[in-house]
Amino acid sequence: MAAVDSFQFLYGEISRSCNPYIETLALVGAFYAARRAVILLSDCCKLVRVHFLPRIIPSKKLTQRFGDWAVVYGAAEPVAKAYVEELARHGVSIIFVSQDLASVRDTAAALSQSYGVETVVIPADFSLDQAASNPIKEAMRGKDIGFLVNCVESGASPQSLIEMPEQSLLDLVNRNVAVATLMTRLVLPGMLERSRGAVVNISSGACSRPLPGRVTLTASTGYMDHFSRALHLEYSGNGIFVQSLTPFQITSSAQQPFSSTASSMPGWFVPKPEVYARHAVSTLGVCNRTTGYWPHTLQYGLMTLIPEWIWVLGSRVLIS
Repeated sequence: MAAVDSFQFLYGEISRSCNPYIETLALVGAFYAARRAVILLSDCCKLVRVHFLPRIIPSKKLTQRFGDWAVVYGAAEPVAKAYVEELARHGVSIIFVSQDLASVRDTAAALSQSYGVETVVIPADFSLDQAASNPIKEAMRGKDIGFLVNCVESGASPQSLIEMPEQSLLDLVNRNVAVATLMTRLVLPGMLERSRGAVVNISSGACSRPLPGRVTLTASTGYMDHFSRALHLEYSGNGIFVQSLTPFQITSSAQQPFSSTASSMPGWFVPKPEVYARHAVSTLGVCNRTTGYWPHTLQYGLMTLIPEWIWVLGSRVLIS
């Protein structure tokens, strides 16, 4: 009993000493709860505005808003191929820029036959430096270029940095960083003259968190994400809309964890490329940085709640 009485006495004394601060602590707690509620409500409103309203409320045709032609680099990637097909479905003609002509010729012919749009395939060997840009400039001459689509190449199976051959590393960084930046430099002047246009850089949700065995992927996608945001800040006042698309897993034939392709079965969080493209194109002109697909936006929101040190620890445990 003495021990209980002593504890009750001690508790009473502590409560009495903290009594002047209880109201202050209650106000701080109420402010924090209200702040979190406002942030949650704001995120929900943004989700509806970006992913649902554009698909419900009809808007002007893409060709009227941005232009009649699209220049596409990286169309060999499944997500880019589906995105280009969605643009063609809206009546946009396509200029394919590729080092591998065999990978896009069939796509170009299929789009022309299915949607009645014009398609042009331009071979570009960017190892020739500035000489590679000449046929691209010639193909764009006299055309109302309204879109530029750059797609980051996801690469092969996971490899650590020292496992990658030096030439493969240089080629990957050149394609995903240097060439995509050069393509933007080539297309942007014409858009500025017309005061309209859209630059869409498709990277990957891998830019949101570091991944073991994906050093070059996370780095190059992170570059494209920041490049897009900076470009939008600089040119949005001139009528140019720059969008950074960061999709998570999308069904394909290759296994690419946290990239834009994955071999998983189609589902709610892992859509088919055509499903993703349909959602992503609807966000054009609405949001300059998005996953492009609302379940992926939920996935991104959950990921950002995880502290990075916990994410890194979990990744190491799973790898080991």
